[in-house]
Amino acid sequence: MDIPAPIPIPPGVHPAALQRWLAGKFPHEAGGLTAVRPLTGGRSNLTFLVEYGERRLVLRRPPLDGALATAHDVAREHRVLSALHPTAVPVPRTHGLCADTAVPGAPFYVMDHVAGLVHRTDADLARLSPGQVAAAADTLVDVLVALHQVPPAAVGLDGFGRPEGFLVRQLRRWRAQSEASRTEPVPGADALHARLADRLPPQGRAAVVHGDFKLDNVLFAPGRVDEIAAVLDWEMSTLGDPLTDLGLLRVYWEGFADIADAPLGCPAQAPGRPQFAGLAERYAAGTGAGLEHLDWYTAFGYYKLAVILENVLFRASRDPRPGSEDAHLAACIPQLVERGHAVLAATARRSATATATATATATGE
Repeated sequence: MDIPAPIPIPPGVHPAALQRWLAGKFPHEAGGLTAVRPLTGGRSNLTFLVEYGERRLVLRRPPLDGALATAHDVAREHRVLSALHPTAVPVPRTHGLCADTAVPGAPFYVMDHVAGLVHRTDADLARLSPGQVAAAADTLVDVLVALHQVPPAAVGLDGFGRPEGFLVRQLRRWRAQSEASRTEPVPGADALHARLADRLPPQGRAAVVHGDFKLDNVLFAPGRVDEIAAVLDWEMSTLGDPLTDLGLLRVYWEGFADIADAPLGCPAQAPGRPQFAGLAERYAAGTGAGLEHLDWYTAFGYYKLAVILENVLFRASRDPRPGSEDAHLAACIPQLVERGHAVLAATARRSATATATATATATGE
């Protein structure tokens, strides 16, 4: 079947092959492929809006180049979305995974396009009242609670990851990705990795982990702040320690408050934006999780984000197009590393104070 009319096609999609694949999935849909447009947002897997007949779909595929091994596995995204769709976690409905690289030039999957609103910046949140901002924050945490309450085996995800030794492997993975993508030395990065490795918290229960849960990775239902229509960007999802999601959310929530031109979706100044401590308590109440080691997970979140931005810079260095990535990322990376150290240092000070107080009490001093 031919495409009904010439349409502009962005790099990363082969229109004739995509048309044939979609025709096999939707044999009764009239009209054929009429548009393929890149969607904004994200620095990783490529995302395209596809119009096929009356349907609006989203196609996800790996980057055109520069992808690190295992970092852009769309088959895993497709699997977790398909498994979670019947649960209380709002995700788009999937319509198939294609491993035939002749279609867009790489494996890909297609899912429904979900209408909604992304709150990415302080300007976005400024359109809401302070009460609405607080409600949106509560809704975000409630969806994270719902995700971490899903029994993996009950939805067919029992083999989706290896929870045993998860934190050790995460540290090893992100250290390896840092070494593979580092364009210049980052002061303190290796020391932060070592401190994290020396202070590993005890292993807790396993859950489905999103891997990059934050405000601008969810779509709020149109006109609503108490309903999330879809959680997006599941490329780092796995089975593991759910507090890694909470620690990273804390980094996004409060870790960029005074960094100029912060490169990630992390609004920090909007009126009504609650303190993270209250959100963490809401999470703990919903999951029953203890938060005594939250600082470690937060410091790990800083380290992980620093490595992710290293990878962005690495890919930018191999991209001949001018302005393909934000140049200020280089300045942001050491700031993230410093903040990871600061969180661990604050934890050590509190522990020392608590020990000294307990000793003084015991000796009657």
